[in-house]
Parts: sequence; C-alpha cells; structure tokens
Amino acid sequence: MPPSVVVFNPSPLVTVTIEDRGGTPDIHVHAGGQGVWQARMISTLGVQVIMCAALGGETGDLLGHLLPGDGVELRRVTTSTRNGGYVHDRRDDERDEIVEAPGGPLDRHEQDELYELVLHEGITHGTAVLAGPNSDQVVPHHLYGRLATDLSANGCRVAADLAGERLNAVLEGKPFLIKVSHEELLADGRAESESPADLVAAMRKLREEGAGTVVVSRAADPALALVEDDVLEIHLPPLQPAESSGAGDSMTAGAVASLVKGLEIREALRIGAACGALNVVRRGLGTGGDHAIDTLAERVELVDWKG
Repeated sequence: MPPSVVVFNPSPLVTVTIEDRGGTPDIHVHAGGQGVWQARMISTLGVQVIMCAALGGETGDLLGHLLPGDGVELRRVTTSTRNGGYVHDRRDDERDEIVEAPGGPLDRHEQDELYELVLHEGITHGTAVLAGPNSDQVVPHHLYGRLATDLSANGCRVAADLAGERLNAVLEGKPFLIKVSHEELLADGRAESESPADLVAAMRKLREEGAGTVVVSRAADPALALVEDDVLEIHLPPLQPAESSGAGDSMTAGAVASLVKGLEIREALRIGAACGALNVVRRGLGTGGDHAIDTLAERVELVDWKG
C-alpha cells in the first residue's frame, strides 16, 4: 500500500474571500479549516489523504464538491446540521471578517457514524491526524479521547495539533506526535510563562501524560521539539511573511507526511518546519510546492537547546 494518512476533519468550512485584482473585486470560494489545510499539505508531499468529514446542509453539499482533489479522497458522514463558513475581505491586504457562521453540533448517531468511519480508515491505513473542529459545539472533546485510544490500541499511529480539553483527551491514546503553540500552553495553564525553560517543562509534562514527540511553535521565535530525551530548537531561514495563519498546521502536516514516507524524526521536523515557513510566504493556507519545501528544508537548522 502506498503511503497514506487519514485526516479526521469533523467540521470543514466554506471560505469566501474577496480580493483585489486590478482594482476589481475578485471572489474566491474554497474549503477551509484545520483539517483541510493539513490534508492539502500532506498531499503536496506525495502522501495520499483519506479525509473523514461530517457534511450537512447547503454548505455541506458545496463542500462535497470542493473537498475531493488530487491526492485527497473524501469519506463523508451526512449530518442533519449544516457546516460553517466565513466571508473575509482581503482587498487591503488585511483579513477583515464580514461574517462567520459556526457549524452545528452532531447528534449522537452522527457522532457514532463518524467515529466508526475514522476507526475503520485509521486501522486500514495506519496513521491518522486528528484535526480540531471549527467550533466547540460540533463534537465533544471525549470523542477525541476515544478515537486516539482505540486507534492506537489497534496499531494506528495518531498525531494531533490540538489544545485545551481536546489535547487532554488525545493524550489518553499516547499519540506519537503532538504539536501545540506556546500561546495555547499558556492559555491552558500548562506553562507558567513563555520562557523556553517553562515551555520545556510543559513539554516534558506532556510526555509524562502520553505524548511521543512534542513540538511547540513560538510565532517568530524558533520552535522547540522534544525528541526522545533531547530538546531541540528549530531555526528557520529568514523569510518575509505574507500570511502567518496556518503555519503550525502545515508544520504538523509536513512532519507527519515525512514520517509516513519513512524518514527519521529529525529530518521530518526539518521538512515540517520548511512547510510552515513556506506557508507564511503564501496567501493560500496549507499550500506550497514540494521543490521549494525541499530547498527550505536544507536551510532549517536543528540546534540542541541549552537549558
């Protein structure tokens, strides 16, 4: 079987962006949300994605056409509630929100159907990324705990870029990779400050609670990674940012795709970091070319943290 990753995407979004094109408004309609952006980057690296998503309403019907693509296969659960979406105006190079509608909650039967779908696909393909919902009301956090635990117990490696109660729940399943931002560690009360020493202490606590490799992004500062017993700083090549959103999602996706392709963890972190860096210089979230990623990965430095 060729390398593949299952992406659990409970609530993809319809995104409508208004941009300027030669003084004329230009409207773009896409699928969006964390799971979509992660899937896009994984497929860019030549790894097949099986996206398990809950779709409903008019927005869900539209997403059913937008989500499948080159390297991305859609497995859907049809729900009685609609998917969310947003409209943003970026004509002045800023992201001005016009309206945002959250996705509705799944009932217990829909949750069970989605769980069953992800369990089957995860065990079949061997690696799963659990993406967060766009709204807390879509699925309960304990569903993440059940999925992570049951997938791991049946030989499927689990990765996640989550925070709060969903992160706590996923740790029950001993995920092989956790990515979290330093802001999320602070907001969750897991880190006392943004100092590297406090962040590393929080990372070691995550390891004690079940995480394998732990990566903490720090905005413009070098990310930190806990690999076995080593703490590394991930230094990126200097680049001028165009859009900072989505860099962490691309980093997670790049690392997971690389590991599925058989690369060792340090090289996977370099490629993941390059994916995040390339995302920052582009306006399409989760996008980038594999040649540019390889070029940037050669310039990513992993340095032992001196704590």
